[in-house]
Amino acid sequence: MAKESMKAREVKRAKLANRYAHKREEIAAKVKSGEMDHEEAWQALAKLPRNSNPIRQHNRCKITGRPKGYIRLFGISRIQFREMASKGLIPGVTKASW
Repeated sequence: MAKESMKAREVKRAKLANRYAHKREEIAAKVKSGEMDHEEAWQALAKLPRNSNPIRQHNRCKITGRPKGYIRLFGISRIQFREMASKGLIPGVTKASW
């Protein structure tokens, strides 16, 4: 059950990041053009929800939700990768045998 709530939390963070991405881009553009100084930008960003920052998102295994040992190329954790590779479920990946 904890696994499902962690996945849901990541989904919520992704939705918030998408929703507020436009506002963050506007603030960045204003700073770049000189309309707003850095102090004002920090204050404007502080008013946005904390989870709307894309840096707070964490890569998680698509199957188990495990946050550690994530293999970005496949989108799964190292444990799931090893199991699936051993079963031949990942095309082009074979177990090394010396």
